[in-house]
Amino acid sequence: MSSFRNISTQRVSAQSIMEAAICTLVTQFKTYAGKDGSSSTLSKDEFQNLVTSELPNYVKNASDPVVIEQLMGSLDENNDGELTFYEFWQLIGKLASKQGGFTQ
Repeated sequence: MSSFRNISTQRVSAQSIMEAAICTLVTQFKTYAGKDGSSSTLSKDEFQNLVTSELPNYVKNASDPVVIEQLMGSLDENNDGELTFYEFWQLIGKLASKQGGFTQ
């Protein structure tokens, strides 16, 4: 049995800052995913739209297709041309680590 709860199915009166941040990341992923196909993955175009719109100060040259191709290639672990939430989460972890000054 998992010790994690799906809070979206429960009535929650107030979320902590970290809980709200997680909900925002999931919501934004779902907003951009599925426009070109599967609603649980990001295509290259969906990924570029997300990065350009939501991470413009964290991903340099996000409008450059070559940059997006290289970044997506580094995240796409199964090389299927799409990013799952887990694969996308790797980018979030790298950006957060860099922002916080943590070494990997």
